[in-house]
Amino acid sequence: MDMKITFHGGKKVYAEYNGFTHKTDQPLAGGGENSAPSPFELFLASLGTCAGFYVLSFCQQRGIDTAGIELGMVMDRDPQSHMVSRVTIGIVLPASFPEKYRAAVVQAAQSCTVKKHLQNPPEFNVTVALR
Repeated sequence: MDMKITFHGGKKVYAEYNGFTHKTDQPLAGGGENSAPSPFELFLASLGTCAGFYVLSFCQQRGIDTAGIELGMVMDRDPQSHMVSRVTIGIVLPASFPEKYRAAVVQAAQSCTVKKHLQNPPEFNVTVALR
């Protein structure tokens, strides 16, 4: 699982991985052009879309229509460290969603692999090499 990170002028940093190029930039206030999400915004989006993927898969496996299903995510920040201290993901279901699956769809969202990696974080190593 190799990823290549490259620089593209200003504050733009791209990641090439698995056949895709993920573009990032910084907001205007951070010296960027606001031409793409910041790396942190992509991180947060990965949490929400991962939970969404598991909800979607849950519904698809059971033949449940996903029309009207939405997820919302709220991030609380610690006032001293300014770090995200709590992430709350809310699932909004239409009234027609089968009652017998309402608790199970929450469990499905809890299965998110991004969240699981935060709960059991990998070791990080940074090295340098010369050409």
